[in-house]
Amino acid sequence: MVKSTVRSPDDEPVLPAPNAPRVLREAAINETRRMLILDAARSAFFELGLEGASLREIAKRAGYTPGALYSYFGSREEIYAALLGESLQRLKQCVDDATPAGGVAATDERAALVALLRARAIAFFGFYRDHPQDMDLGFYLFNGARPRGLTPELNQQLNGRLQAALLPIQELLVQLGLNEAEAVIETSAIFAHIVGLLMLNNTGRIRLFGQNAHDLLVRYLDPLSARFAGPA
Repeated sequence: MVKSTVRSPDDEPVLPAPNAPRVLREAAINETRRMLILDAARSAFFELGLEGASLREIAKRAGYTPGALYSYFGSREEIYAALLGESLQRLKQCVDDATPAGGVAATDERAALVALLRARAIAFFGFYRDHPQDMDLGFYLFNGARPRGLTPELNQQLNGRLQAALLPIQELLVQLGLNEAEAVIETSAIFAHIVGLLMLNNTGRIRLFGQNAHDLLVRYLDPLSARFAGPA
């Protein structure tokens, strides 16, 4: 029998597209330029505030012309939103990665859930305690705690990312026996307590009371943990 010499399409070697290296190189260059712009904007916002950090100032710090920035961002507010979105993503990762400090018996599922709840709340607090500039960014403190200048769409998107960072706490509360509405209320209370402590800590006002913000958070979490430690 004569072996067929006809090759099917599946037999053809897969060759890289001729322009693939160039496309990858351009993508890497664009990402590098984008990060340079964000780094320049971060320093400008922290030094001058959102109102004082003009596109011209950001471009100057990045080493570009103002017109070049429009290839990457449509406005100063889009740059601000990109910085805040990245910050909130790091916050979420920090909360997701939280682990209990002490050992919890693997057979005691409820105790493990309570310990994880505490760890996630402390991780949320710790992120903004250790990165106070991210808190300024996240709570629009440059603008008097209001999202001035952001479009409703951007503000909604960023609020969604903040809620996503709190969701791991809310999900644990549901696992511990709360219904969805109760879990939202409890998560809101935890969030409010953490933010209040952070404001006192990061502004230095906590010194008026001679207290430690982390210790006060633990003091708040102790009775909360005891409440959920028993049977559901």
